[in-house]
Amino acid sequence: MIDIALHTGSEHPDLLWILVPSFLTFVAGLGVATYADRIREWIRPEGSTTTE
Repeated sequence: MIDIALHTGSEHPDLLWILVPSFLTFVAGLGVATYADRIREWIRPEGSTTTE
């Protein structure tokens, strides 16, 4: 039982194609969270007549 390691998926043949998009999605999410006010203002300017 001691020699049983947890499966981490590190031997997956397409690991690079899983990690790179995951990392880029994470970074994009950080960017959206950081600039949420600017993005919201770009989508709906202050002078718009629409209501929430």
